[in-house]
Amino acid sequence: MRLEDVDFAQQANTFWAVFLGAFLATVGGIAATQAEAWIHRRDRERDSARLFGEILTTLHALIRVSGQTRNVGDPYGPITLRMLRAARRELDVYDRNREALAELRDRDLRARLHSFMVRLTMPVDGVLEGSAEIAALKASLRTPGLTEDLRAETEAMIATAESRRDQGFDFIVEAGDDIPDLMVGIASISRQPFKPYSTEP
Repeated sequence: MRLEDVDFAQQANTFWAVFLGAFLATVGGIAATQAEAWIHRRDRERDSARLFGEILTTLHALIRVSGQTRNVGDPYGPITLRMLRAARRELDVYDRNREALAELRDRDLRARLHSFMVRLTMPVDGVLEGSAEIAALKASLRTPGLTEDLRAETEAMIATAESRRDQGFDFIVEAGDDIPDLMVGIASISRQPFKPYSTEP
């Protein structure tokens, strides 16, 4: 065997060793990057689920309490309306963080959650606005010199507004019953049961 053949074999071995090392380093780098991206995505999804879980459990408690206060004393007194205003603030928190919805990989859960929030927002706004409208109409009944025709018309408007408000509130209470089902999907992603927030008093 010639010396040139030995040198060529050594160079070939060195080349393949370098090539194999570079290949393994590249594959390892890609795998590490993919694993890091997957972990980061999972963490973002869990954070998103925890945020929406907190919002839903708070809404569930507020709807439950407002339903109870509605049955005591003035159905739409200051406590009931305060609960609904607090629920509206929770809906505002959802609106401000709605882009986090995209972090949830479950498309069905995303659609159900957003649909629920939209369906709840409308009656909450309706009850709050209806209460303000009814208060203004009742105040107008105390206007001096009000004719009987105008009084009758105003009272009819009050009765209609109160009926719409009752329907809206009933819808809110019914919608609140959907929250536990949503929480099952949210809890499975967040790995957090949310039991301390949803336990009945």
